[in-house]
Amino acid sequence: MAYETIIVEREAPIGIIKLNRPPVNPLSVKSYHELYDAIDELDKDDSIGAIIITGHGDKAFGAGLDVKDVMGKSAVETLDFLWTAPRRTFDKLTGIEKPTIAAVFGLTLGGGCEVALCCDLRIAADDSVLGLPEINLGIMPGSGATQRLPRLIGMPKAKEMLMMGDTVDAQEAYRVGLVNKVVPKDQLMDEAKKWAKKLASKPKRALGLIKRCIHSGADMDIASGLTLEMDCFSIAFTSEDGREGINAFVEKRKPNYKGK
Repeated sequence: MAYETIIVEREAPIGIIKLNRPPVNPLSVKSYHELYDAIDELDKDDSIGAIIITGHGDKAFGAGLDVKDVMGKSAVETLDFLWTAPRRTFDKLTGIEKPTIAAVFGLTLGGGCEVALCCDLRIAADDSVLGLPEINLGIMPGSGATQRLPRLIGMPKAKEMLMMGDTVDAQEAYRVGLVNKVVPKDQLMDEAKKWAKKLASKPKRALGLIKRCIHSGADMDIASGLTLEMDCFSIAFTSEDGREGINAFVEKRKPNYKGK
């Protein structure tokens, strides 16, 4: 599929999506729709085991919503945009079974930061500047940051970032748990690909079930979450890959997972 605002690359078993509206890669309505299509495309590709999302160029992962696309809209029109563009896309990104990694660098702000929040893991270049500065424009995040950020880094720090509108550098983002690792900028994609290849080598069914337990369990009481985990464990344990993994362990050999 041809895209105008993103770039899709395949380096099996890795799929790479690059936000492509340089120099700062703002997210337009078209960007959201194309991002949805690219995620769906890579999710359906059996040769792809993990997906990296990053930015094209040198200055920014993504500098947020292209406000020109939504200026002047009524409340009803704004809600329609939120449902059909970011909400639809981010629900897709968080809902796929395949693991996702955000490789962020430079400006990672507003909607760009929200893209990263939707990914399973985040690796940051040492020049990264992350934040949700919407409050400084008289508005607020509308694509998940008020819900995902507190769940990720805790309410006190999330409130500070969201209410102050200040940015954090890569090391502070790592300290508070916003990113998993910080690397020199020239090593960012190499590190992201190393992680993606490792994830792609894991049994697909078990990875998907782990994601389901974490995401669904976060909104459950502990008893319901434990029941969900037991149900998912039974599926993983009796899957073809589950049998293969146990047999390989007993037989002291490397497992041959088939994604089943």
